[in-house]
Amino acid sequence: MSRDQSPDRAKREANKVFKPVETQKPVNDYARDQHSFNENRERLKAERLAREAKPESGSE
Repeated sequence: MSRDQSPDRAKREANKVFKPVETQKPVNDYARDQHSFNENRERLKAERLAREAKPESGSE
C-alpha cells in the first residue's frame, strides 16, 4: 500500500508547490486598455532589444 500512496503524496506535494496563478481581470475599460497597452509596450521593447542585440552584418 505504501507504494500506491507515495505517488499520490508526491502529486499532492507538487500541487501545493505549483499552484496555478490566478490573474485578476481588469475591472473596467480603462484598466483593460492600460493592461493591453502595457503588455504591447513590453512586447515591443523585447523585440527592439533583441534587434539591437543582434550583430550587424555590414551590408554596406
